[in-house]
Amino acid sequence: MAAKTVTVLDYGSGNVRSAVRALEAAGAEVKLSAKPEDILECDGLFVPGVGAFAAVMQALKDVGAIRWIGRRIAGGRPVLGVCVGHQVFFDEGVEHGIRTPGLAEWPGTVELLKAPVVPHMGWNTVTPPAGSKLFAGIEDERFYFVHSYAVQEWNFDVAQPKMVPPQVTWAEHGVPFIAGIENGPLCALQFHPEKSGEAGAKLLRNWLGTL
Repeated sequence: MAAKTVTVLDYGSGNVRSAVRALEAAGAEVKLSAKPEDILECDGLFVPGVGAFAAVMQALKDVGAIRWIGRRIAGGRPVLGVCVGHQVFFDEGVEHGIRTPGLAEWPGTVELLKAPVVPHMGWNTVTPPAGSKLFAGIEDERFYFVHSYAVQEWNFDVAQPKMVPPQVTWAEHGVPFIAGIENGPLCALQFHPEKSGEAGAKLLRNWLGTL
């Protein structure tokens, strides 16, 4: 069986080499690129992201990636967002009182964690839903988080009776927050699978298995 092809979106967002290495170790054929053809033609698109929500949204606009990400999702082509690359798929981010529109694939606002200590840095457990494909076999494992902001409320209205609502995975740091979403072709994770040891490697293999 041929290896699945994955493009790691290259738009200037931090150290993406660890993501490339982790995906290669999981068995993917990986390309680091922001070219439209590489975004559209791969089996899976990996959207990394570190830093401020507004800066990541601007960087995605600067390389013209928002259009191509939207086209992939509309065509049912798999996308996996990580960290701020997870956050940008929600309605908006609020940092220091400034609201920045996101890609609005899901309802929700990315806000400062209501926790005694931020950032939330280190290993934490998660609570995936029954039937999760990403977390199959690793439901009780710990994953590596580094973030100060998260979506802490989930209000999803099913627009059509036949529409399957997204599967939401939760974690807790001071308050519950969304640690992952599985929504057909679009999945996203607040933690870093590429920095989460064997559990993260298994999750990436699970994702590749869905492509």
